[in-house]
Amino acid sequence: MELLATSIADRAYAHIRADIVFGRLEPGGKLRLDRLAKEYGASVSTVREILSRLSSEGLVIAEEQRGFRVTPVSPEGLQDVAAMRLLLESYALPLSFAAGDLEWESRVVAAHYKLAAMERRMLSGETEDVELWKRYDREFHQTLIEACGSQTLLDLYVGVFDQYLRYQMVAVVFRGEIAAEEHRLLLDCALTRDAARACEILGRHVNGCVAYTLGSGALR
Repeated sequence: MELLATSIADRAYAHIRADIVFGRLEPGGKLRLDRLAKEYGASVSTVREILSRLSSEGLVIAEEQRGFRVTPVSPEGLQDVAAMRLLLESYALPLSFAAGDLEWESRVVAAHYKLAAMERRMLSGETEDVELWKRYDREFHQTLIEACGSQTLLDLYVGVFDQYLRYQMVAVVFRGEIAAEEHRLLLDCALTRDAARACEILGRHVNGCVAYTLGSGALR
């Protein structure tokens, strides 16, 4: 019985978290415990625990005597999250490039193959699979650093990247061929183990995305 309860709680947590990250639960929106309990198939107490956990991850705000709401988005919030993502990823890339083996290389190539396929679809005007595209984007960047040797670093990165990803989903950010080319260059750097160039490209990649998003006015 306890295992079943844990499984229900884990599934509800994963679903609620994904719905926040991918923008299905609107930034700033009120999170009603009774509605969420019914929608996600968990008890009210379980949902309350999940939202408290998501609050510690920065995805939910707990308001005293007023319940919970999805953390709002703002230009300042994007810049803050992007700076933290760049800090962690730039630190992890050289470590991963130095330690990565042939199996790691194959995973990087496979992750890029899927991402590049989705980017070609987006460039051709197919925009119905935006969430899948961003999932592949996340997978590629995480695979690039997964050989860094620090699980603590990877755990921190996942949390920060998902906050960054939420901004991309809210603004529906797609920089077209520029971003696709930056991904191709990052792949080349991984295979040649050129960490210095990879960090330079990553800086352009993240800062370019921030500038594009702020310029679009989507966060006003």
